[in-house]
Amino acid sequence: MTARIAVFASGRGSNLQALHTYLERAGGAEIVLVASDRAASGALTWAHDRGITTSTLGSGGDDARAILHLLATSRIDSVVLAGYLRLVPAEVVRAYRGRIVNVHPALLPAFGGPGMYGARVHRAVLASGTRVSGPTVHFVDEVYDHGAIIAQWPVPVFPDDTEAALAARVLRAEHLLLPRVAHLVALGRITVHDDERSRGAQAARERAAFLLATPEDDALAESMAGAVGA
Repeated sequence: MTARIAVFASGRGSNLQALHTYLERAGGAEIVLVASDRAASGALTWAHDRGITTSTLGSGGDDARAILHLLATSRIDSVVLAGYLRLVPAEVVRAYRGRIVNVHPALLPAFGGPGMYGARVHRAVLASGTRVSGPTVHFVDEVYDHGAIIAQWPVPVFPDDTEAALAARVLRAEHLLLPRVAHLVALGRITVHDDERSRGAQAARERAAFLLATPEDDALAESMAGAVGA
């Protein structure tokens, strides 16, 4: 049976597009719903143009009952937050515990939390003087950017970087990492449980490291390593 994925996005949806492209090739899961807290979201337009069901979340994404009804009626197996800027209501998190993942444009737990998104993250990274950044994909809990980390992809921060240059480099890594992790979570091959948070998170990282190590990803990793030495 094909796993059914919902994607929540607030912006133009580049990670949504990367996930859609990957799933078309990988199989076993498909995006059947795209929802946004913004009616004018580019992600909604992109999904609508491709025949994917879309929805604008009422009350700016704070109506837990409406979200749960939407996910239930769409028979959703897992949820991917792809540039979604709202905190998912606690009731929804509890109902889909271990089945919601988010991508954050920094190496958590650094540079995360309320208000840390988009250019703000990259500005903080540059101001800190750190030499490495990159995306994190993690399970979602009731706190911003706090859930168990599944996988990270380090990318370099160069001395002459601008916010835009760093953002583009990190986004490229997001487009490689998020689809692979979201696919494995949708298939039930990466999980974490409430009663074994630390052990479950560690096991998730170990499985992710193994399952992501395909020949194709080796080639992608080499291309990213090339950027480090550029």
